[in-house]
Amino acid sequence: MVIFWATVFVISLIFLVKGADWLLDSSDKIGRAAGLSPFIIGVLIVGLGTSLPELASSIAAIIADTPEIVTANAIGSNIANIFLVIGLAAVVGGGLGVSKNLIDLDIPLLAIATALFTGIAIDQNIVFGEAIILIALVAIYITYVVQYSEEKMTEEKSKRPKVARRDILFFFIGLGALIGGAKYLIDSVVAISVELNVAVSVISLVAVAFGTSLPELIVSLKAAVKGQAEVALGNIFGSNVFNLLIVVGVPGLFATLPIDDITFMLALPTMVAATLLFLVSGISRKVHPYEGAMYLVFYLFFLGKIFGII
Repeated sequence: MVIFWATVFVISLIFLVKGADWLLDSSDKIGRAAGLSPFIIGVLIVGLGTSLPELASSIAAIIADTPEIVTANAIGSNIANIFLVIGLAAVVGGGLGVSKNLIDLDIPLLAIATALFTGIAIDQNIVFGEAIILIALVAIYITYVVQYSEEKMTEEKSKRPKVARRDILFFFIGLGALIGGAKYLIDSVVAISVELNVAVSVISLVAVAFGTSLPELIVSLKAAVKGQAEVALGNIFGSNVFNLLIVVGVPGLFATLPIDDITFMLALPTMVAATLLFLVSGISRKVHPYEGAMYLVFYLFFLGKIFGII
């Protein structure tokens, strides 16, 4: 049965990631047709869009009555985004330069979101009122991004592309694949944890977090190869903010989200440390290749601690 559920997990993950890709691509085109600036599309649609697998799987976890998956998924994804995705992107891209836009906008917001989430998580539970606070910060974030965008750039209406029927079709196909993939992903995680007698949070921190971080990995690696450091880094800044605020906040409206001991004692401090390192690299204006290699070593060390190898 383990092989069966492992197969279901892989297939569900493919649907989840591919569905997010279709949804993200069509949303980008629809957003441009609606007259949204490239900056807003980059920060909001790409940032939120690459967090869709985490959000979909977290909502599916609430429906399946396994709320402990939600926080483990969000925290594990943030760790993977920084140590694995940025680590690989910095090594492959020969270093990633940090633009003034990221320093002015994303670094302070990621710092605030991480500090707020850590403070809320200190009692190992996310309750309704705390979820409201997380979502309220998202509203402030979006408002700030829109205002910042309006000050920095505009896009003439005459340059707006038209929405194709294909874009609308793939929007709904992507949404369906995302929802279906998320449901069966969670079902398989629960089944595998029972079969192997492993905590659900362990699988969520590693397998689910890695799988749902694949969109970020693909986007950042492609951007790094093309020398588009702002896209590679901005993708992670935005995604990590949304992971903590939306991926946890929305499910927290419908159920209390427990944080089990391994997530609280190991993964949460690792996420805070990873974020601090990422912020320091950002303030220094560049993530050097040697820092990327160091991030990868830290991720391997984290996996070793999770599985008790180290």
